Amino acid sequence: MTKKVCVILANNCEEGEVAEIIDVMRRAKFETAGVSIEGEIVTGQHGVRIVADAVMGSDIEPYKEYDALVLPGGWGAADTMKADPRVIELVKHYAAAPDKYMCAMCAAPSVLAAAGVSKGKTLTSYPGPKLEPLFADANYVNDTVAFDDDRHLITSRGPATSLPFAFAIVDALGGDSAFIKGRFLYNALKDWPDRA
Repeated sequence: MTKKVCVILANNCEEGEVAEIIDVMRRAKFETAGVSIEGEIVTGQHGVRIVADAVMGSDIEPYKEYDALVLPGGWGAADTMKADPRVIELVKHYAAAPDKYMCAMCAAPSVLAAAGVSKGKTLTSYPGPKLEPLFADANYVNDTVAFDDDRHLITSRGPATSLPFAFAIVDALGGDSAFIKGRFLYNALKDWPDRA
């Protein structure tokens, strides 16, 4: 049975995160939808325009049928998601369902706090004083990708961690990230000297 992944899109998202996540999910052969909460075309925080696969209306029931809900980051997008009652309801649904995965990265774990689902959970986010205080009641870690104890909550740090985050989701859903890593030459990165 093909796994289904819903990636929430909002203006001012971190477009690199969106692209990497959707790309990796589709390479894993997961049915993946980029679902906008604002309009058919979403503009990322660096001006890249993204065409959504679907635009969410008032009926969110179809979006509860996915195996994983993924929230990419971006400061503005995270603020928009936090203010959207549809997203908050979906986050609560996925966080409570033992057979589903709730995934958020960069600034988007703040949506978990806004939905009241981060308390007592092991998670991470983009570092710094803007987000970390939101997780005073959580087990905040500085891991590249963080998993809660039941491994159904997956979080990550920022744009450079998009691939490890996406690979973690693939593995959690029973896919083969090793094959995709090989095609990406992902493991060659450890040999790359950072001379910047």
